[in-house]
Amino acid sequence: MSKFSYLLISSIIIGVDRLLKHWAATFLTLSTPHPLLGQAIRLTRVHNTGGAFGIFPGSRTLFLAISFTAALLITFMLSTARYRSRLINTGLALVLAGAIGNLIDRLSMGYVLDFFEIRGLTVFNLADACISIGIALIIFYTLVGGKKHRSTR
Repeated sequence: MSKFSYLLISSIIIGVDRLLKHWAATFLTLSTPHPLLGQAIRLTRVHNTGGAFGIFPGSRTLFLAISFTAALLITFMLSTARYRSRLINTGLALVLAGAIGNLIDRLSMGYVLDFFEIRGLTVFNLADACISIGIALIIFYTLVGGKKHRSTR
C-alpha cells in the first residue's frame, strides 16, 4: 500500500467516528443506558473530560497537547513512509484516527463523547477503540515483527 493509503484509512475512520458521535449526541440521553446485547454491552452516553478510562478528569489542556502532538508525529511518520510493514503502518493509521477523532471532540465540546459500554469495564468510542487496537498492533509488531536479529554480537 502507498504511504497515502494509510492517511486515507485514517480519514475514513475519522469520518465514521464523527458520524457515530453525532448519532450518539442526537439520540442518546446522557447517562441513560440502552441495552445492545443484554446488559453486557450497552449504549450509554457519557462526557469524558479526562483521558482513557476517565483518568485525570478535567485535564483538557494536557490531553489537547498530547493528541495534537501525537497526530503531528504520526502524520509525519506515515507520510515519510519509513516503515515497510503493513502491520505497523496500520497500527499508526488507527492511532492517528483515534487521536484526531478525540482531539476534535476536545476542541469543539471540551470533552470526549463516549457511548459504547462494556459492563464492568469502561465506556468508550470508535476513536478509543482505534487507539487501543493500533497500539496493540504496534506492540505485536515490535515483539514478533521486524528484524530477527537486533543485537550485535
